Amino acid sequence: MPELPGLPDVGPGSPPVPLAEGARTFLTAYRPQDAAEFTAHARAGRALHRPWLFPPETAEAYAAYAGRLIEDPTAAGFLVRDRADGRIAGFININNIVRGGFRCGALGYGAFAHAAGRGLMGEGLGLVLRQAFGPLGLHRLEANIQPGNTASLALVRRAGFRREGFSPDFLFVDGAWRDHERWAITAEMPTAATG
Repeated sequence: MPELPGLPDVGPGSPPVPLAEGARTFLTAYRPQDAAEFTAHARAGRALHRPWLFPPETAEAYAAYAGRLIEDPTAAGFLVRDRADGRIAGFININNIVRGGFRCGALGYGAFAHAAGRGLMGEGLGLVLRQAFGPLGLHRLEANIQPGNTASLALVRRAGFRREGFSPDFLFVDGAWRDHERWAITAEMPTAATG
């Protein structure tokens, strides 16, 4: 396993700085210099993601997508990387963060095809939960998932999320309003702390 660098992230050739580390994965922030790798994985995983998810497949789309996650105080984006080679295995974003008495955010995530089914996203989600309920100071995370997306449903179940309901015509995805199951986890739930 390669040693993870702790060097400042200062330029295109610099290694990514780990935000959190697990046995098999580590989290980093989105960076402009990750556009080529991210978009190549998104294009290669198109069959895996559709019709649930549409990650950016061009440098321009990545710049807008990552830029929002970097700049927007109501979002936090994490790249899940494989410790074995440092490659991006997937991404987990916390969107629509509300502070105050709510302290909640909505998850969006996806594994890339080369990493799917290897357990990397499960560990990555555990690391994100620690960030959400630790440094980010959130109390609750929600995941809204289309009923047919069995891999996504399995991921949140394994992480300890509870099913809270079903919402017909909940989100506009791929040209239509889609039904979603609503899942959530709160900071006091035992698996939230351990991932």
